[in-house]
Amino acid sequence: MASLLEMKEIFRSADAVCFDVDSTVIKEEGIDELAKFCGVGDAVAEMTRRAMGGTVTFKAALTARLGLIRPSYEQVQKLISDNPPQLTPGIRELVSRLHQRGVQVFLVSGGFQSIVEHVASQLNIPTANVFANRLKFYFNGEYAGFDETQPTAESGGKGKVITHLKEQFHFKKVVMIGDGATDMEACPPADCFIGFGGNVIRKQVKEKAKWYITHFDELLKELEER
Repeated sequence: MASLLEMKEIFRSADAVCFDVDSTVIKEEGIDELAKFCGVGDAVAEMTRRAMGGTVTFKAALTARLGLIRPSYEQVQKLISDNPPQLTPGIRELVSRLHQRGVQVFLVSGGFQSIVEHVASQLNIPTANVFANRLKFYFNGEYAGFDETQPTAESGGKGKVITHLKEQFHFKKVVMIGDGATDMEACPPADCFIGFGGNVIRKQVKEKAKWYITHFDELLKELEER
């Protein structure tokens, strides 16, 4: 296992950095916000806590939560326009600095494509660099499930995305940054995992992550070291 010093060197020389989105790049958990918007906030928040703690499989938790919410296409669009996701302080500067250094930045999320693409546009991250879950709707806009073929729909899916990126782009060093168990699971194949606790602290991640930060300024400072 890499030491903290080695991990910092991997981060400074990374070809690609993958960020989780909910409670990492943005302050909220997108699915919880959607649930509140649709009137089933408390029940879904409890399911999210269990999923993030790693006690149930991600796909099972996602299926159950969406089965409760059953969001329509119109509700999803209205959520984004009325309550746009709030970027975590420091993320805009960090992504900008990574881009300046020629580092590819990806958003790898168990959240929903439409919300994550909105976040990506704010950070000048191309849509092609977004990996997230896709909601499905009937022709009348009613909820019709989600695309279960997306790798991010299941436990271990973020690791599959990183493996795919390494194969496609021949990246030598890929860093994964996130707040949850599904992010930590992605290392390996990620070469380094950085736990993030700036919005919410997941006990399991804080205890197990060798490199744990609570503000993106800490990573900006690392990049200024060289």
